[in-house]
Amino acid sequence: MRGRQVKPPSVGIGSSDVVRREDRLRQLEMAVTRKLDGLLQGDHLGLVPGGGTEPADGRLYAPGDDVRRMDWNLTARTGVPHVRTTIADRELETWLVIDGSASLDFGTAACEKRDLALAAAATFTFLTIRGGNRVAASIFGPDEARGSGASPGGAGGSGASPGGMVIPPRGGRSAALALLRRLEQRGRASDGPSTTLAEALRRIRLTAKRRGLIVLITDLIDQSPWQRELRALALRHEVVVVEVRDPRESSLPAVGLLMLVDPETGRRLEVQTSNAAVRARFAEAAAARQTQNARQVKGTGAAHLVLSTDRDWLFDVVRFVAARRHRR
Repeated sequence: MRGRQVKPPSVGIGSSDVVRREDRLRQLEMAVTRKLDGLLQGDHLGLVPGGGTEPADGRLYAPGDDVRRMDWNLTARTGVPHVRTTIADRELETWLVIDGSASLDFGTAACEKRDLALAAAATFTFLTIRGGNRVAASIFGPDEARGSGASPGGAGGSGASPGGMVIPPRGGRSAALALLRRLEQRGRASDGPSTTLAEALRRIRLTAKRRGLIVLITDLIDQSPWQRELRALALRHEVVVVEVRDPRESSLPAVGLLMLVDPETGRRLEVQTSNAAVRARFAEAAAARQTQNARQVKGTGAAHLVLSTDRDWLFDVVRFVAARRHRR
């Protein structure tokens, strides 16, 4: 299962390389489906063919009907036995909530965190698009149209909004590839006001009316109070938080005087990495932040998947999905 590491496609591809971009997306699809085909099937409770839970119309009782479906109020009013039918929720609607902030434009190993985010988005897209299921995406971060009056696209398109780019739910493999194409073409984050993680989660809570799967892909650097919104989402939806990391966010190399730049604000800071005490304090603070993130995600009821640019992301996904199947 460890095999050769599959590298996610780079997001910095020019318009002249459309064919190469398509090939990379298809290679990514093949890598995902070969390793994970069938592991997520039936993994979403209440979202498979069955009796359903949403009440529908009442009808006369017929021999063979489940007595647990008896509508006693209607039976008492009419004096004739009636049963209440239900609506089966047969389709899974998946929303990808993707961090588009500048902090993802960082990577010191096999790829950048933004490439890893695209790989995670492709994984959940290819695994949930079958059987009439639909996939949508919302990118938060630098607002592309704050104050411009733009609104999300209709059922067949996408657009910029005060919450970032929104791609409405669509089904089918062609729609899945088009969605990933849009995510890849968006490239690096632009300057300007940013939508916080808490605002993005609240927007999805109000947008995703149908119960389904919410996949949040971020580096969890955002300092906004996102825990409350994530907990509210997890009450109705199945939520998976995919945290993308880079090893240099956990430890500093001993390379002497190092200029560090905050990609979100542009703030610069010179750090003497030859000082062992400085490196130790940095590592301690990073470990504390990662522990806190894990504790906060677990406290909301969401599942937590950690991907790193220096690890085989596909192996980590396989292990995560297999562990969830085992618990189910």
